[in-house]
Amino acid sequence: MIEKIIPIAQIAIAVILMALILFQQRGTALGSAFGQESGFYSTRRGIQQKIFWGTVVFGALFVVLAILNLIL
Repeated sequence: MIEKIIPIAQIAIAVILMALILFQQRGTALGSAFGQESGFYSTRRGIQQKIFWGTVVFGALFVVLAILNLIL
């Protein structure tokens, strides 16, 4: 029974994780990809911080489910 639930839960968490990653704001545009550093530093506040921590939690949950899926 649990062997059927884990892959479905993993797919659902993967979709939520993708959405959370796409919702994150990009602090620096393409400049950082080519090695240009901007002196701009901003801290995450409000909803941006909640999205960040949600991404961390769902990423960790995805890894745990992947390991459980491998073991079971």
